[in-house]
Amino acid sequence: MYNFKNDYSEGTHPNILNKLIETNLVQQLGYGEDEYAIQAKDILKNKFNNPQATIHFLSGGTQTNLIVISFLLRPHEAVISAKTGHISANETGAIEATGHKVITVETADGKLNPVAIERALQEYALKPHVVKPRMVYISNSTEIGTIYLKKELEDLAACCLSHNLLLFLDGARLGHALMAQDNDLTLADVAKLTDVFYIGGTKNGALLGEAVIFKDPHLAEDFDYVLKQRGAMLAKGRVLAIQFLELFKEDLYFELADHANKMAMKIARTVKFKGFSFLTNSTTNQIFPILPKDMIAKLHENYLFFVWKEIDDDNAAIRLITSWATDEQYVDAFINDLKQL
Repeated sequence: MYNFKNDYSEGTHPNILNKLIETNLVQQLGYGEDEYAIQAKDILKNKFNNPQATIHFLSGGTQTNLIVISFLLRPHEAVISAKTGHISANETGAIEATGHKVITVETADGKLNPVAIERALQEYALKPHVVKPRMVYISNSTEIGTIYLKKELEDLAACCLSHNLLLFLDGARLGHALMAQDNDLTLADVAKLTDVFYIGGTKNGALLGEAVIFKDPHLAEDFDYVLKQRGAMLAKGRVLAIQFLELFKEDLYFELADHANKMAMKIARTVKFKGFSFLTNSTTNQIFPILPKDMIAKLHENYLFFVWKEIDDDNAAIRLITSWATDEQYVDAFINDLKQL
C-alpha cells in the first residue's frame, strides 16, 4: 500500500540527518541562540533581501498559526480566512480557543481576494457590537492546491494596507507554490508583500519545523516571550535551526518541492488523458481528480489516499499528495493501474 495521503509520511532528507549526526556532540547555546540558528537566519534574510526581518523557528504549522495569530490580535479582534483555510477546517478550533473569531469566506478556489475582504468588513462593521477584523490569513499553496499569483498577492496586500489589516501567509507548502509551473512569485515577493509569513519545513523534507518571518521587527516585539510562555521555545533549538540551514544553504528546499510537484503533475497528465476532470486547478503537489467510485475502490486496494468530496451518486473527488521523497516507480505504478481501470 503506497501512501498518497500526505507529504510528511517519510522522515527527513539525508542531508539533514547527516548534519544532525555531524554536529551531535558540538556544544551549543540553547533556546535558539546556537550558531546554526544564526547561520540559517542570515541565509534566509539574504534570500528575501531583508536584513531587518525577525525570524523564529517553531515546531509545526498549527502551533505556528495559533501563536502568531493570538500574539498579533487584541482580545476583540478577529482573523479573516477562506472557509477551506487550515485555521478554519483543520486545527480543532485552535484559534477560537484563544478567544479570537475566525471569519470565514466562501471561495471557489481556496483563495481570498479584495472583494471577499471588503464583504467581510461590511458584515462586521457594527462597532462595537461585533468583533473587529484585524488580520487576513491566506495559505500558499492553499489547502486545495491552488496558488496565488503576484498580482493577486499585490492586490491583497494593497487592500489590507488600505484597511489597516495585517496580512499573514501560511507557508506550510510554500515551496510547492513557488515551484509550481505557473507561479510568478519569488520568496522575496512574499516577504515584501506580507506582514508575517512562514516557510514550512515539515511538509518539504524537514524532520520538523517552520520558520516564521516578521517583515517589521517592531511587529515581532516580545514574540520570544510568547514563544516561551506557550512552550514553543525549545531548549534544543539547534534541531529546528539545522533543518533550515540544510534546506536553504544550497536551495535544497526548492529542489525537493520541485520533485513533489513533478510527480503530482505526472499523475495529473494521465488523469486528463483519460478524460477525467479535477475539483480544482492545482499545479502543486496536491491534485484532486474526480473519478468513478468503482475505480476509486479498485485503486484503494493498492494505494492510500483520501476521498475528498462526494460529487454525485457515481463519482467523487479524491486527494493525491506527492512528497519530496515520492518514488517515481510508485507514481508509474499508479498511472498504469489508472490506465488499466
